[in-house]
Amino acid sequence: MESGLFASPTPFTPPTTESDELAALRLIRSRRVGPATYFRLIAEYGTAAAALEALPEVARAAGVAGYAVCPEAVALAEIRAARRVGARLLCCGQPAYPAALAEIGDAPPVLWARGDASLLTRPMVALVGARNASSLGLRMARKLAEALGAAGQVVVSGLARGIDAAAHSAALETGTLAVLAGGVDVIYPPENADLMAEIARRGLCVSEQPMGQEPQARHFPLRNRIISGLVRAVVVVEAASRSGSLITARAALEQGREVLAVPGHPLDARAAGCNALLRDGAVLVRGAEDVLALLAELPGRLPAPPSADSARPPPPAAPPRPAAAPLAAPRVPLQATILDRLGPSPLAEDQLIRELSLPASQIAPELLALEIEGQIERQPGGMLARVV
Repeated sequence: MESGLFASPTPFTPPTTESDELAALRLIRSRRVGPATYFRLIAEYGTAAAALEALPEVARAAGVAGYAVCPEAVALAEIRAARRVGARLLCCGQPAYPAALAEIGDAPPVLWARGDASLLTRPMVALVGARNASSLGLRMARKLAEALGAAGQVVVSGLARGIDAAAHSAALETGTLAVLAGGVDVIYPPENADLMAEIARRGLCVSEQPMGQEPQARHFPLRNRIISGLVRAVVVVEAASRSGSLITARAALEQGREVLAVPGHPLDARAAGCNALLRDGAVLVRGAEDVLALLAELPGRLPAPPSADSARPPPPAAPPRPAAAPLAAPRVPLQATILDRLGPSPLAEDQLIRELSLPASQIAPELLALEIEGQIERQPGGMLARVV
């Protein structure tokens, strides 16, 4: 790699000790460090501890003065809060971390898991849909969840009102996993308090958010990409034309997962999203047998996401980084060019690289510097947007 903010990448070392896990938690909780930045730092420095040590200097070189990483006391307090509710920390790269989720480009570096973590080793399928579901939609969700569970599938959903709650309830006996938009110790929505308690006792709740985090609007699309990332197929039971379920479906397509949909009446607004998915090529679902037939045809391994450039790069096999590698000032002209090309509307990273006609290895450090500086943000699916 050219001389710049970063030197040659260092082989990745997965967290193996409590100290390693603490460092990983501190790194992802540090200001302006999201999944993409986390993995770029890990790819460069090899371990979370080394990345933490280097991060203030990386931020200073990017023009951010007075940058401080997440204090150890803050991460330790989060770990203590997790222990109080019986939650377990899973770090990407560890054997217990779900393999399918690790394959997506913006995989969460850490997950809190509350309940039966063995469910992560079983085959999974997602059932999602409208919060204001019709009685027919709720009935369909329950029937699908029961049949898929009986066939050995763990039913994954988002613990929302309506379709999600119906799917979770019907799959409690066979195995269900709730992906939460807030912390695994935060009840949301309030009316699902009993259901969440049952899932934590008999199934599994997971989240990438800190303990005690109340869900906010921006957290739900992030949650949705975990739902689709965990599974091989997403079934949309009912969805309006602009709904969170369609965000999950788009994430699934970007991740190389299968999308299926239950058709509905053309005059029912709650079926507009499903009918649009079917028009665009989703697999039609009349019952669980359609879902199981598709799953039986899928290969043993999940396909790679469509855009390799936007995916999280695997830990590279390269010579170790020289201990005293200098950190030069950012290449301002290229950063300015990148900012000129980006706006509030997301742009795919691989498209940006093509438009700039420069090597990805030259652009990647500048993107990371801009991200740490808070001038750009990464969104699910390898998309970039300028912060305005």
